[in-house]
Amino acid sequence: MEKDRRLMIYCLLLAAISIPVFTGEWKANVVKELKALVTSCVVVPCSFTHPGPNLPTSKLRGIWHQSNHRGNLIYDEDETSISENFRGRTKLLGHLGQKNCTLEISEIKDHDNGPFCFRIELAQTSSPERFSFLEDCVEFKMLPDPPKPELHHLKTAYQGRPYTVTCSVKHTCPYDPPKLTWSRATADVPNVVHKETHLGNWEVESILTILPEEKDDHTDITCTANFNGPKTSSATLTLYVKRSKNYNHIIIPTVVAIGTAVIFAVFCVFMVKRYKRQIAALQRGDGSVWNRLSRMSRRIRSDGPGPSRSDQRRSMLSRYLRRPKADTVDMSHIPKNVNSKSCDDQKVSKPRFPSPKSQPKSYNHQEEDFDGGDVYENSADLSIYGNI
Repeated sequence: MEKDRRLMIYCLLLAAISIPVFTGEWKANVVKELKALVTSCVVVPCSFTHPGPNLPTSKLRGIWHQSNHRGNLIYDEDETSISENFRGRTKLLGHLGQKNCTLEISEIKDHDNGPFCFRIELAQTSSPERFSFLEDCVEFKMLPDPPKPELHHLKTAYQGRPYTVTCSVKHTCPYDPPKLTWSRATADVPNVVHKETHLGNWEVESILTILPEEKDDHTDITCTANFNGPKTSSATLTLYVKRSKNYNHIIIPTVVAIGTAVIFAVFCVFMVKRYKRQIAALQRGDGSVWNRLSRMSRRIRSDGPGPSRSDQRRSMLSRYLRRPKADTVDMSHIPKNVNSKSCDDQKVSKPRFPSPKSQPKSYNHQEEDFDGGDVYENSADLSIYGNI
């Protein structure tokens, strides 16, 4: 009795769990088409939904098969049931308990085009239920050659400025993506970005930054994509470097001219100040230099030729006119009736003037100012008085 009651309770619980599962609708979400590179791999995103609570992975069994041949399996937990053509090349990446049925196929062959569908079964039941999603199947478009990378860059590079080139390539194998390499080495490692563009399609991107120089003009930069297989593809760009504007041919001569002008101006100011200091020092001195110059000029003047005749006459006349009255001869004591003949007997006293020859010559030109014109003036005066 007790045993029958326990069995009844177990059946009720099983029915409560199974009723919402069996009566609800199961759906799968599978990408319709993907590009598959021959010899590479492809990952098919897949997810499913079912009514009721989540079921553990141990109670679920996922199967992939060809759409027109349900018995031709490409993936199963039991590898012996897998078609020999796909055996060892397929695996389930997701967990069925998390409603993930993603499939990976490696070493793609040119006849692995599909379409392939997903089916799920409830395990560990007396009568297993199967849910096939024949309306949600994937088909592959075979690529015998890998896609070429795409290069994104500015048309012109400028000398000495950072220049960025982006290389990107699309693929469908995110767990073994292609590797991008550059023909030009740089000090910094290129930045690599891996992202999903849309469901089942991925893109790997490498960013190269360089500082172009003038010698890099018209040189090539190549980006190479190495796919699993191995297969490679590449893309090349020609670098056009525009020379940066250089004003050195204007700046350098201008700076040199300004510098030369400044140096010349400083030199002139220095020389003027130095000359002024020398003049001031000469003016503050005892006059020895000026005396030397004066004596030198007098020496040169005394050694020169004598005054001309006209100068002698003007000198004699000026001396005669400047002579005082006491030096003139007094003729008042001579009687008026004296015969003119007696004048010859009369002796006239004439003042005597010293002759220039009787005076000793002074050769000390530094202390006396010898005027050569006096000699001629005295001799002229003597001749005048002699005639009187």
